[in-house]
Amino acid sequence: MFRIWGKIMKRNKFIEDSVFEIDDNTISIDDKIQAGLENLCQFFDLEKPIWLDKNTIELARFSKTAFRQDQFMEAISFDYLELELIDDGKKKE
Repeated sequence: MFRIWGKIMKRNKFIEDSVFEIDDNTISIDDKIQAGLENLCQFFDLEKPIWLDKNTIELARFSKTAFRQDQFMEAISFDYLELELIDDGKKKE
């Protein structure tokens, strides 16, 4: 099971959150992440932010990444959108 936890943050507090789940081993991890981002943005009624190299690096190192105002084309009413990969406890093979 692949899960991404999306969190809308303002002043270091949760304003809103949601979890995207997908259980399809035929889809690549990159496609799952993009599907999760699109689904969470739709849930939060946000435009999809610009994905930068820093997001790829943060996700690889820390299993989470943040999207701030400079990555959105429209003004946002929160500090940042955070995506965090949730480990399902299964060993990677």
